[in-house]
Amino acid sequence: MRRTTAVIAITAGLAVAVGTTVAAIAGGDPGQQLQDQLEAHSVQYFGVTSGLQASSTEDIDDPAAPPLSFATLAKGLSARVVTSGVAAPNLDMGALWPVNDPQWLLYCNEQGTSNPGVQRIDLATGAATTILSGVTSCDPLHVTPWGTVVFGEETSDGHIWEMVQPESITGATVNRITGASSDPRIVRRDALGSVAFEGVTFLPSGVGYYGDELAPSNGTPGGAFHKFVPAHPRTDTTPITDLTDSPLTSGAIYALRVGQGSNTGQGMAQGDGTWVSVTPSATGSLRPGDRAALATGYYRPEDLNLDEKALTNGQVRFCGTNTGREQAHYYGEMICIADGSAATATTNAATPQVQLLVEGSPALNMPDNVAYQPGRGNWILHEDAETDFEGPHNNDLWSCLDDGTDNGLLSDGCLRIATLNDLDAEWTGGFFDPTGEHFYVSIQHNDTGKGLILDITGWS
Repeated sequence: MRRTTAVIAITAGLAVAVGTTVAAIAGGDPGQQLQDQLEAHSVQYFGVTSGLQASSTEDIDDPAAPPLSFATLAKGLSARVVTSGVAAPNLDMGALWPVNDPQWLLYCNEQGTSNPGVQRIDLATGAATTILSGVTSCDPLHVTPWGTVVFGEETSDGHIWEMVQPESITGATVNRITGASSDPRIVRRDALGSVAFEGVTFLPSGVGYYGDELAPSNGTPGGAFHKFVPAHPRTDTTPITDLTDSPLTSGAIYALRVGQGSNTGQGMAQGDGTWVSVTPSATGSLRPGDRAALATGYYRPEDLNLDEKALTNGQVRFCGTNTGREQAHYYGEMICIADGSAATATTNAATPQVQLLVEGSPALNMPDNVAYQPGRGNWILHEDAETDFEGPHNNDLWSCLDDGTDNGLLSDGCLRIATLNDLDAEWTGGFFDPTGEHFYVSIQHNDTGKGLILDITGWS
């Protein structure tokens, strides 16, 4: 009886949060009514006129298809093609450059060492120029708070690299094994160790958070979340021009172990935890140290992003995805990790806490990239699902509310805002400009065989 009462109370709280009443749900399916309420208030909550009711099942199989035909957007949104047919084929994550007066998009290309690793795309013309090659599986790319560009490799022995002045670098080469670079404005950051990098984010002090994109196997835990604490945290807010001034030159690495005392291990994936010191192996790998530290394993931690609203209030919270495995009916999830205040996070004095924000489902499954929307504070989830499993369904974009003032901790609801029309393609690397009005996103593995970047606008 007590359990039933608790469920009713929580459901009632959620219902009130989206504008309905306890009485309204008494005679029907409360979950469906909550979905209907979110759709009815789509402009208020998501900034779109209406969402999409289902994933597309269309499968474009024409390399000459018009670029905009690859995506169907929610009513109210529109898109322009930034580049198509000239950029590298597997563009993943990107960033605007320069941040204050953007003229280019910088993008990682997720291919091998003989292919472009990072490209510079002209916002006005769509022309693509290769900045460097020599890395493999280039996936994350971000502009740091101190004005450099970091990018990483999504492979078991991946590294993070840092670059300055990307607008003037063309045709550079790096050696991913030795760390050598043909241009001194590009360096490998061994201080962060070696894992399969995807989600990476940094505080202004230089404190960094990142996951290891690793699945569990034969009882071995999946990828861990890590924290980098620089030996010399930044207090200056002036952008740097010399890479020797970067906080990423040296520091300590920690892995997240959820639980307290002996109450750690399988079954403890949420709640309070500890950042446990990890020493890289002789090759730089963090995985042996993660296992020795009893770090909590997740199913392929993918992208992550800072909660900008929390940081404005002096608190550290970042949210990321564990992709899951649709074939096993494990649909993945989005979790958020709080790490105290900016000050205690920098001294590593905070107690990290993990909480679930979005639970996957057959509709929203295998989330990969995630983007925070400035102003509105929503989270945009990108699917990377097995589109031919249990009937064809394309990958979607979802806009998810953060948790509100109701009794629960989960997102107050998600709305499908876009779907692809190509079963081979996936949304990757989407991010907003500082206004929250322009959403730049790659349609990776599309049938044109070339890079395709859209600029989606129309958010109210």
